Amino acid sequence: MALTTAALSMLSPAETAELLPFAPLCDAIADAARDYAAGRIHSPERQVLPLPQNGVLLSMPATAGDIGIHKLVNVCPGNGTLGLPTIHGVVAAYDGATGAPLAILDGPTVTGRRTAAVSMLAIRTLARRPPQRVALFGTGKQAAYHVEALASLHPGIRVDVHGRREKACQSFWRTSGVAGIDLRPASGAVDPAVDVVITLTTSLVPVYDEAPRPDRLLVGVGAFKPEMAEFGPTSIHGSDVFIDDPAGARHEAGDLIQAGFDWTSGRSLADALDAVGMTDRPRLFKSVGCAAWDLAAARCALKSRIPA
Repeated sequence: MALTTAALSMLSPAETAELLPFAPLCDAIADAARDYAAGRIHSPERQVLPLPQNGVLLSMPATAGDIGIHKLVNVCPGNGTLGLPTIHGVVAAYDGATGAPLAILDGPTVTGRRTAAVSMLAIRTLARRPPQRVALFGTGKQAAYHVEALASLHPGIRVDVHGRREKACQSFWRTSGVAGIDLRPASGAVDPAVDVVITLTTSLVPVYDEAPRPDRLLVGVGAFKPEMAEFGPTSIHGSDVFIDDPAGARHEAGDLIQAGFDWTSGRSLADALDAVGMTDRPRLFKSVGCAAWDLAAARCALKSRIPA
């Protein structure tokens, strides 16, 4: 018998993370990408409402034949001065046929893990070979999720962490280390041996604009507003560009917008999975996120809760 909403308790961040191991989460997102492209998942653009102190409330629903989800998260930039997390919220999952509530997951944990899993799926799909060395731009929470995902799926890999301030890189290196990964602070240009570059910043100017290489995959995760940019036009225009959500990217992918990207040339994550538009040219993957990936995470979590 389905539980009432009142009978459900919100899972903690740790409990939510336990239900979202990266390998099955990547598989769930791959399935959802094909469902989304085929119209089997309905995921409208997120609704953004203002909160005091430059905060925003984000409403992100999605539905499919099996389940529906609603992610409701609040992003409050001023929380850092109060000793509070910047993001609070939940992802509620419901039975698709009856609408009965099934689970309430921690919203920031779902967002962090599914975003990292989208990047890992892009690497699995678009990289010419399993990565040996990654350059990571950014020292925030999402960078920590990506380090955890890389350690889980690519044990022994080396990760060079680049940041605007050396002190931030050193702090991230000391606090974000996980077993089985060679994490190192870095500065200056990306080492030529790096085969994947992942950017996770809120920079207003490009942090990377090298000539693209067929043996180096570029993955852009930050720059989620039109005024932001992580990759420069040299890297963008010289690459085949794949986008997790092409519709949302037109409004949110700042680096592509500023580079005057030809949207008709972009391919989706589903295209990448089915090898549509694959060439020998260098590849760049842009991630902007959508509620379809939160639905995929809810599917993964619900499956994890079912005893074998």
